[in-house]
Amino acid sequence: MQSALPTLIEPRRFGDARGWFTEVYNEATFVERGITCRFVQDNHSLSVPIHTLRGLHFQREPHGQDKLVRCIRGRIYDVAVDIRKGSPTYGQYVGAELTAENGHQLFVPVGFAHGFLTLEPDCEVTYKVSSLYAPDCDGGVRWDSCGIDWPMPAGTTPELSAKDVVLPTLADFDSPFPYDGRPLAPLA
Repeated sequence: MQSALPTLIEPRRFGDARGWFTEVYNEATFVERGITCRFVQDNHSLSVPIHTLRGLHFQREPHGQDKLVRCIRGRIYDVAVDIRKGSPTYGQYVGAELTAENGHQLFVPVGFAHGFLTLEPDCEVTYKVSSLYAPDCDGGVRWDSCGIDWPMPAGTTPELSAKDVVLPTLADFDSPFPYDGRPLAPLA
């Protein structure tokens, strides 16, 4: 069973004349919020053009990945799409703006497709994952097939990888993820 639904994490920052300090991950604090996975790998991406879209990605079991995502330079719109078969909220999403300035993080559990859109040039994103990358379990759905209201000008086509261009639509996707009895809820 997954440890939590998508959750927005807002770490406290302690500032003074030198700048600020924040704790971005503390196992005990996360467990209190129901996030009990163990992170085993950290990833870091740079997206140079504005409106670069990475996603919507997931890993199937036995290498399903919980993710803890944060933007350390720039601004992104980060989303989690419910792809759990039988879920009453299947295909629905939650999203949040993550910025270097606000320090917010999005926890994306197994059973949710993850993606983000850069809102300015030169964005850097880091994320922790709970399972190592396994190419044979890698998957995704098309960015434009889930009804996501991506914050970009009308008529804009995002920068996409060759892999993301050919992902199946949500309508053509046969989900391997079971529903655990908890529908998607607004971010908290």
